[in-house]
Amino acid sequence: MNNNDKIFLKNFIRITKVLADESRVRILRLVMEKELCVCQIIETIQLAPSTVSKHLLLLKQAGLVDSLKRGRWMHYRVASAERRSAAADILTLVRKALSHDIQIESDLKRLKIILKMNREDLCRRQIGRKK
Repeated sequence: MNNNDKIFLKNFIRITKVLADESRVRILRLVMEKELCVCQIIETIQLAPSTVSKHLLLLKQAGLVDSLKRGRWMHYRVASAERRSAAADILTLVRKALSHDIQIESDLKRLKIILKMNREDLCRRQIGRKK
């Protein structure tokens, strides 16, 4: 086994460990649809902001998502092609394998509704919940 094979194997194992969590898979599947603000992800999957942030960090460390600061909001999207080369096949598998999953379908329907909401109002509402 050469060094490239070892690197690929380590990346593969790291990615599969990250995807061994239902919430992270749900978040990844949402971000595969569209670049999203953290508040949109939180509202869709109904988890605490700190929990979502931890999941997003792990997805980013695995090279599955990228983060971008846009004004006041942090956005996440599927990682750029260069970063996700080791994960490209896995992303395809995630999309295909979960195409008829009830939870994922529910998340995607909810996301469509949330995308119509004013982002600023959504974020303000979430800040109000923390108090």
